[in-house]
Amino acid sequence: MTVKRPVSASLARAFFYIVLLSILSTGVALLTLASSLQDAEAINISGSLRMQSYRLGYDLQSRSPQLNAHRQLFQQTLNSPVLQKLNTWYVPDAVKSGYARLHANWLEMDARLVDGDLPWYQKNINAYVDQIDLYVLALQRYAERKMMLVVGISLAGGIGIFTLVFFTLRRIRQQVVRPLNHLVMASQRIEHGQFDTPPLDTGLPNELGLLAKTFNQMSSELYKLYRSLEASVEEKTHDLHEANRRLEVLYQCSQALNTSQIDVHCFRHILKIVRENDAAYYLELTVGDNWRISEGTLSADLPLQILPVTMQETVYGELHWQSPNVNASAPLLNSVSSMLGRGLYFNQAQKHFQQLLLMEERATIARELHDSLAQMLSYLRIQLTLLKRSVAEENAVAQSILADFSVALNDAWRQLRELLTTFRLTLQQADLPSALREMLDTLQNQTSAKLSLDCRLPTLALDAQMQVHLLQIIREAVLNAIKHANATEIAVSCVTAPDGNHTVYIRDNGVGIGEPNEPPGHYGLNIMRERAERLSGTLLFSQPSGGGTLVSISFRSSETQETQQT
Repeated sequence: MTVKRPVSASLARAFFYIVLLSILSTGVALLTLASSLQDAEAINISGSLRMQSYRLGYDLQSRSPQLNAHRQLFQQTLNSPVLQKLNTWYVPDAVKSGYARLHANWLEMDARLVDGDLPWYQKNINAYVDQIDLYVLALQRYAERKMMLVVGISLAGGIGIFTLVFFTLRRIRQQVVRPLNHLVMASQRIEHGQFDTPPLDTGLPNELGLLAKTFNQMSSELYKLYRSLEASVEEKTHDLHEANRRLEVLYQCSQALNTSQIDVHCFRHILKIVRENDAAYYLELTVGDNWRISEGTLSADLPLQILPVTMQETVYGELHWQSPNVNASAPLLNSVSSMLGRGLYFNQAQKHFQQLLLMEERATIARELHDSLAQMLSYLRIQLTLLKRSVAEENAVAQSILADFSVALNDAWRQLRELLTTFRLTLQQADLPSALREMLDTLQNQTSAKLSLDCRLPTLALDAQMQVHLLQIIREAVLNAIKHANATEIAVSCVTAPDGNHTVYIRDNGVGIGEPNEPPGHYGLNIMRERAERLSGTLLFSQPSGGGTLVSISFRSSETQETQQT
């Protein structure tokens, strides 16, 4: 915006007119001097046109490079403000017509100068200089006539001064004092945070109008910035609340894992914490193909997000979740998936540790049996051999008793060796499928039959002791099939029914089992039944229609009962 009427210019103009009128009213001499000085300037400028005309002719003749500069100077001199002021209604016609002729003739002369027409210029320069002399003469006569007007101007000057002062003060009050007061009031309101001030008058043509417009824009921008700052603060506060809520959720989740035994209840508690804090509407933790837990209700309207559950670059499962605000929930769910991966890692580590404790306990029992009962049986076998040599061959009754005693003692020795082998069973894997595969790979070296495994039991549903009991039952059943069934194929399959029941099948294509009764001196089947009872399950022996033997163990864990879903 440009200032049409600056305050400084208006005041300067008003003061100038006041001073001028004061000068006119205080003395005709000063007015005459001022007017004469102005007339002298006009005459001087007009007289200089003669010299410039001859100089242009010289420049044209000598082809001076300053010709254009001198032409412009002549044009500026001819159009000088002093001469322009003489072109008014009160100036005599002789002055105005002389000035008009100078202008008209100069246009033709200037065109000849541009064309470089030296002969024409030399021919007409004298006539043009004569016109300048006539114009100077007319200016002189006009100056003499002005002296007659001094008296009238002196009388009118006094009245003009008082009138000019009155209107100047009135204008200053309307265009300076009042707008400044409004500006001060608006500044005070903004200082107190009140941006709804009435808009200032921007129609003033001076600096205060521009200041008012700028102030209104500044006030509007300040209001926008203030609102933007409030919105930014509110947004940052909301982000801090969200970050605090996420930290609180993560803290509660970490507390859920801060237990001596990490099991399925811990994972379900974590999912419940996340859902209750509105981080997600639906969450599902999947480990393998056979175990999953969920919280919330699956919605068909929301996309299902999937995150891998990992720990040390090992993928343990997947976390499926749904949320209406995916971008806001994603950072928290990423942290939760990492925490679940850490929990699954420690769950397997705990189970492996518990398995090692059980194996160590059984190894200790095996060492005790070996050091006591096994040595005693070895001693009895040696003594029985010596006794047989001491009894005469003719004593048939004694020889029969010794033979029966030898068979029983050998059976007891063999059963003890099998028991020690069972006690010395070691596991290097924490999850059930890997442990079963490791065990069957070991037994594969003892038979030419093909051993196969299909395990779909959820490892997280079984604690370490249940896994050990199940492993030993399966091992004993496979060993029986290897020793007694003459089978070429032995298959182990582990499944979980929709109702949560776990069933393990050991099937062979051998000769088939008769009555599932333990022969005298044998305890393998009884031990298998006792282990099945410790699993709160049942052990069954049957002969399928296709032949062979089918051993099945059915049981139901408490965790599976609560969490298994299909």
